[in-house]
Amino acid sequence: MQPEFTPPAAPDRRILRWVFVVLAVVWLALCLSATSAGAGFLVGRSGIAESNDAFGPLYQAWEIIHSKYVEQPVDDTKLIQGAINGMMQSLGDENSTYMDPAAFESATSSLDGYEGIGATVDVTGEYLKILGVFAGSPAEQAGLKPGDEIIKVDGVDMTGRSPSDARDLLLGPAGSHVQLSIRRPGESGLLEFDIVRAKIEPPVVASRMLEGGIAYLYLGIFSESAVSQVEEALTELLAQDPSALILDLRGNIGGYVSSAVDIGSQFLPKDTMLFYEKYGDGREVPYYAGQGGLATDIPMIVLVNGNSASAAEIIAGAIQDHQRGKLVGTTTYGKGSVQEWIPLMNDMGAVRITVSLWYTPSGRQISKEGLAPDVEVPMSEEEFEAGLDPQLERAIQLLQ
Repeated sequence: MQPEFTPPAAPDRRILRWVFVVLAVVWLALCLSATSAGAGFLVGRSGIAESNDAFGPLYQAWEIIHSKYVEQPVDDTKLIQGAINGMMQSLGDENSTYMDPAAFESATSSLDGYEGIGATVDVTGEYLKILGVFAGSPAEQAGLKPGDEIIKVDGVDMTGRSPSDARDLLLGPAGSHVQLSIRRPGESGLLEFDIVRAKIEPPVVASRMLEGGIAYLYLGIFSESAVSQVEEALTELLAQDPSALILDLRGNIGGYVSSAVDIGSQFLPKDTMLFYEKYGDGREVPYYAGQGGLATDIPMIVLVNGNSASAAEIIAGAIQDHQRGKLVGTTTYGKGSVQEWIPLMNDMGAVRITVSLWYTPSGRQISKEGLAPDVEVPMSEEEFEAGLDPQLERAIQLLQ
């Protein structure tokens, strides 16, 4: 049932899209002019419009904005950022985006720690959606749940704005407050939360021995520190002579590809293909397991769910394709593409653009498809809230 909430009317998306495209090409024209003149952003009538009819009306639109728009002066920086954003949106790829300077700085911060509310989020929908909350985090303590959509941040309506904007607003100094208005499935209206930000150190690795001598290893993110932490955890677990291993990648939204290769090498023999990248020009670049894996022979199962994404999917896919172990849980997220983050000149932020797609060793495309588990085991919200874990229980049964 939809909540009783009607967002304010948004501008006609067709008009906005046209404006963005116009500004986008204008920006390209200005960049080309600046490059040829060696003058950065200080450009005038460079002759591009005269020499190329395609740029004529677009350069004209730029001049019309500056000469005719009622509220002058216009902010050229915002026009340029809007043009870049329009170019990226015109690709129709939710993972190819423009990041303004603040968003770029936030995005390139370490995966091993930050200051915010402690939640993983999905920025691909109309609103920012909570995918999961870290144990003990401000988000968990406040009562945020997976599936919650952030409609307002500090009273500012996010309707019509990029979910990435809302994500950036969640970050801030530890001890500061952020007010969130949340739309939750099944609720009749918006829920209000006042959350105090804190220093967040995402849980990377947790391990323990389970009943029946089964080792359990949870991996929360493929950060730089995850590589050594996984190795240390495996060393401790294997020293207890377990009969089998459960690798828990539920809620793992990915991380660094290099870390995924190193960690995947712990579970598959040397020179085993982990995945390959396919580029627009047809090139295929394979990635293989390295030497020295600690857990290449022990029977294992990988736990996955709809929030297992990106690097987590390529490792789960490799284990599944090589029949190294079964996947148990629900179908994964389907984030199987590689983005290159390219800084823009004059500190204008960066573009994040998809340059290749990931495929499992057997040739399955991950992007938008996800990985179907070998054993489907759903988990209800009631089970989650009650502390029950039918997916883990099923994995233990399969290994006994």
